[in-house]
Amino acid sequence: MLLAIDIGNTNITIGLFNKETLEKTWRISTSRNNTSDEYGINILNILSNKDISNKDISAIVMCSVVPPLTTTFIDIFKDYFNISPLIIGSGTKTGIKIMYDSPRDVGADRIVDAAAVLHLYKGPAIIVDLGTATVFDAVSANGEYLGGAISPGIGVSAESLYKATSQLKRVELIAPETAIGKTTTHAIQSGLILGYSELIKGMIKRFKEELGSNAKIIATGGLADIISKELNLFDIIDHNLTLKGLQILYKLNSTQE
Repeated sequence: MLLAIDIGNTNITIGLFNKETLEKTWRISTSRNNTSDEYGINILNILSNKDISNKDISAIVMCSVVPPLTTTFIDIFKDYFNISPLIIGSGTKTGIKIMYDSPRDVGADRIVDAAAVLHLYKGPAIIVDLGTATVFDAVSANGEYLGGAISPGIGVSAESLYKATSQLKRVELIAPETAIGKTTTHAIQSGLILGYSELIKGMIKRFKEELGSNAKIIATGGLADIISKELNLFDIIDHNLTLKGLQILYKLNSTQE
């Protein structure tokens, strides 16, 4: 079995593949303070709850946007699984031509997502990742990663609003019935959910003007479902896009070894 790990700023997502089938997924909170032993025991317990042993894992692939945890997880997999993981990063075969001015600056998760989209859905495509950041990526029909845009995520903006003001509170991230809020809670929800929906709609419009009107819109990330209720623009919502991309890139690199 293949274990795929996506280390993000907020969550660490774990996927278990049996050949090409994604059988299980788990999410744990990202903490830069946890030791490799704490993470290692946590992962073993997660697997054990599904009657999966570390000996059932034959390979591991991972991507990370948290550099300090990359080394931590390399140690975990060597100590607890006796496996050296494939780390997706600069120099990894991806089958994608990166058109960024400095290809090393592109986050590994963005390239993994692009690989998944090209393999599963084809280009041209616009990826909208609604996670810690709201990230837009453009993929051409020829398999080129063209670049994208990054804005603060909805959750990050909500937390910043709460911390930077004296009277505004945390709110549940749901859409209000009207844009004009009649309470402070509804006003914040309008700004966050409806406001970001308009941001996303506007960015998709601009991307399509540059990429082509036939570009598919692929949404992923924890808030994709919430935004999709306000926007009838997503062709596909794939919450496991990054995990699927990791499996695809592992297979690509294993084949070419």
